[in-house]
Amino acid sequence: MTLAPNHPSMATNSPSLAEAQALVAQLQAQLATRDQHIQSLELKNQKLVIELAHLKRIRFGTKSEALSVEQKQLFEDDADQDLAAITAELDETPASNDAPVSRLKPRPRAGRQPLPEHLERVEVRHEPEQCTCGQCQAKLVKIGEDVSEQLDIEPARFFVVRHIRPQYACRQCETITAAPVPPAVIDGGMATPGLLAWVAVSKYLDHLPLYRVEQIAARQQVILARSTLSEWIGRIGVALQPLADRLSEKLRQQTSLHADETPVQQLDPGKGKTKRAYLWAYRSNDLSGSPPMVVFDYQISRSGQHAAHYLQHWRGTLMVDDYSGYKALFANGVRELGCWAHARRKFFELHAAGGHPVAAEALQRIARLYAIEEQAKDQTADQRAQSRALNSQSELQSLHDWLLKLRPNVANGGGLAKAIDYTLRRWPALIHYAETGDLPIDNNPIENAIRPIAIGKKNWLFAGSERAGKRAAAIQSLFATAKLNGIEPSQWLKATLEKLPTWPNSRIDELLPLRG
Repeated sequence: MTLAPNHPSMATNSPSLAEAQALVAQLQAQLATRDQHIQSLELKNQKLVIELAHLKRIRFGTKSEALSVEQKQLFEDDADQDLAAITAELDETPASNDAPVSRLKPRPRAGRQPLPEHLERVEVRHEPEQCTCGQCQAKLVKIGEDVSEQLDIEPARFFVVRHIRPQYACRQCETITAAPVPPAVIDGGMATPGLLAWVAVSKYLDHLPLYRVEQIAARQQVILARSTLSEWIGRIGVALQPLADRLSEKLRQQTSLHADETPVQQLDPGKGKTKRAYLWAYRSNDLSGSPPMVVFDYQISRSGQHAAHYLQHWRGTLMVDDYSGYKALFANGVRELGCWAHARRKFFELHAAGGHPVAAEALQRIARLYAIEEQAKDQTADQRAQSRALNSQSELQSLHDWLLKLRPNVANGGGLAKAIDYTLRRWPALIHYAETGDLPIDNNPIENAIRPIAIGKKNWLFAGSERAGKRAAAIQSLFATAKLNGIEPSQWLKATLEKLPTWPNSRIDELLPLRG
């Protein structure tokens, strides 16, 4: 039987319009909640994929674009070094004769290179066993030579320098005359400046703990107790501190600087463990035309007060990352310069995780900025400023417009949103470089200066005290500056330790490891 449309049974089974609308609203709310949950899971998954790709790249692949490899250091200092340093600070420093400063040859490119011309050649002649022909027994005549070269090494060789000072007497007045004993960094010590330089370079450049230096000497039956080595390091630190202070003064005379900071471990007395300290690094701008300089400032924390104190009277342009510790400087007249390598890295991490097309385009756009810099690297500041005005500024404007147009269509919280937001937030600081021809595009120079301090895990030790950390920072500043200037650190230190005891303070700039 067919029911009529207005039959009572139909009325009771059909929902009212209000009920239907309520049901639709409920379903829409459930769908919205589910969509939000799916989006949240997708963002979380994207974040995990990026982190996994980053960790895999650090573990198995190239490290060149790793976000930041935590810098460790090998400042294995102890109380003996501090005691020696304190004792030396109570004494006056005397100095000595000039010694030549060796400069490094330009770094060779990869691949088999000719052996350096400056190295001594030791000839080994190989004559045939017989001087008669093996076929007809006739006498052989020399027609030429076949010359090949191999590189050899003579390991560190200890030897004793015996100083002989003949004494002469006057028979008439009985006056005795002899050559005076020249003052030294360690008066009456058994170590020559060359040995002191070897110990310091082994510790701070070759990252050898002092017990390994002790073992190296022991293999040649030379006993150098760790306590003795520690005392030498302490004395060297005190002797070099005026040079480190002067280097710091000269660095702050620059109108633009790079800055960065990296964690280090310091022994926490009484607790048997370490606590985190920081090595603040400041570097000159390579585009300034001045000799390159880098200064490490050891501090017990990452508080921005340390940067504010170090640069308290300085007003210039400072290249930094987005760390808030530098903000007080920018509020007091220092101009902020943003790092394009950091901005690029945000997109690189996203692209490396899964070939993100938008991240790939961002990388291509940023690459064009770097291509302009590469073409202008040998130009004068005025020429570079013109190149940036003609090319970089239009590329920057195009990139900015593209990011602004893109951002509303990107979900919040994801890797792409974070990369875009970072770049847009830093935009005023990121474009300053293109307004002149003498400011850098990124902070890579200071990161490269910090990188050598990070060494293999087997050598990761710590600073034994704040004093030890500051001493190591001072010595590292001089060594790093020497390398930037193409000066061989060991030869420079040997020459400097010979001169220091009698060198006048008015000429201290001449001892700094800066190219002329």
